[in-house]
Amino acid sequence: MGHRSRGAEAAIAVLLLTLGTACGSRLPESDFERRDRGSPSEPARDRTSIRVGVITSATSPVGGNAFTGPRDGAKAFFDRLNARGGIDGRRVEVRLCDDGGSGIGNNECVHRLIDEDKVVALVATTALDYAGASRVSHARVPDIGGQPIGAAYDTWPHLYGIYGSLAPRDGTTGWDGEQYGGTEVYRYFKREHGARTAAVVSYNQPASAAYARLVERGLKAEGYKVVTEQVDFALPNFRAVAADLKEQGADLVFDAIDTHGNAQLCEAMDDVGADVTAKVTNVQNWTSTVAEDYKDAPRCRNALWATGSSRNFEDTGQDAVREFRDATEGLDSHSQWQLEGWAAAKWFTDAAKACAPKGVTRACVDDHMNHSQGYTAGGLLIPVRFERLPEPPKSRRTCLSVARWTDGRGWVSQGDMNDTCFEVPQLPYRP
Repeated sequence: MGHRSRGAEAAIAVLLLTLGTACGSRLPESDFERRDRGSPSEPARDRTSIRVGVITSATSPVGGNAFTGPRDGAKAFFDRLNARGGIDGRRVEVRLCDDGGSGIGNNECVHRLIDEDKVVALVATTALDYAGASRVSHARVPDIGGQPIGAAYDTWPHLYGIYGSLAPRDGTTGWDGEQYGGTEVYRYFKREHGARTAAVVSYNQPASAAYARLVERGLKAEGYKVVTEQVDFALPNFRAVAADLKEQGADLVFDAIDTHGNAQLCEAMDDVGADVTAKVTNVQNWTSTVAEDYKDAPRCRNALWATGSSRNFEDTGQDAVREFRDATEGLDSHSQWQLEGWAAAKWFTDAAKACAPKGVTRACVDDHMNHSQGYTAGGLLIPVRFERLPEPPKSRRTCLSVARWTDGRGWVSQGDMNDTCFEVPQLPYRP
């Protein structure tokens, strides 16, 4: 489920002053010298590289490649962009930083990229603990297309999450500390599959637990009977969870856990005979490695459904998806997070191209992002909005990307994401 609250910043006076001065260009001294000699001149074209940073919790406690998808997608986009001439003839130089999944490491990455490397923007940030978010915001460095693992993208100005935000983003999370999410996923399964009983599985970890609470509230708002299950983050007992799911007669299972945890849960479900209509997972687990990851759980594997706010990476009939797949052909696997990282890089590129005539600066790119409405990255994203709502919306029309795994076919889209839409309530939760 994409719990997508939206927002904008409050420090307008300072921002406008910065924007009013930062997007201009300065003629080099040599131009004045030539002018003194009476010859016509034009400003020298800037050929220096444009530097961006990508922060990823690549070696986080979760392990493996849990958070590297957006990084890989963004890097693939910039590699192709540079091969085609860059931005106005300038290469994009990508500086990568692994924060190790810790707040200390995240602050170190932010310092290095912003203060030492002087990046124009951060792109496709995917941090388990985004402790440096306030520092990014105070430096007025645009963070574009980051993954909202925590609450940072609904808290700070100058941070632009991949799904947008309606919240004020004035340094306080959401509205008075509460974020909001819709019930579109549960409405979909209720309407399309007649589901009535659902289980929610999460870790005893803050972000996972907060997401699970939102899922539980949404299910109840849509009239479901809800079964809640929580496992230890370090030593999860999925067999006990699976046995309880069978006993409770759940026909849907939602989760707020990682790919490895999902695979263990599915194997346990097959072992105890807990068959469900749909095992619904999130965008992080929407990958091409399902057959391998769930090799010991064939029944559960073919009951996997994924939902999100971006176009299925298997939809190669779409031009934008095909371009992504062509550029990432050399990768060992593909994932929805890679596609969203690609979209984040395209978002930065479109902003930088708009700024190129006057200068690709932090302030100009930020101004472009701050006025970005309905962005789709060429059809890869459900239209993204950033607004400044003083009060949270009680309901809104929300669209949904849905896919189901089928052996031999991979992830099969279930309708078009721009047509699978519902007017649903927006429910508060505390991160």
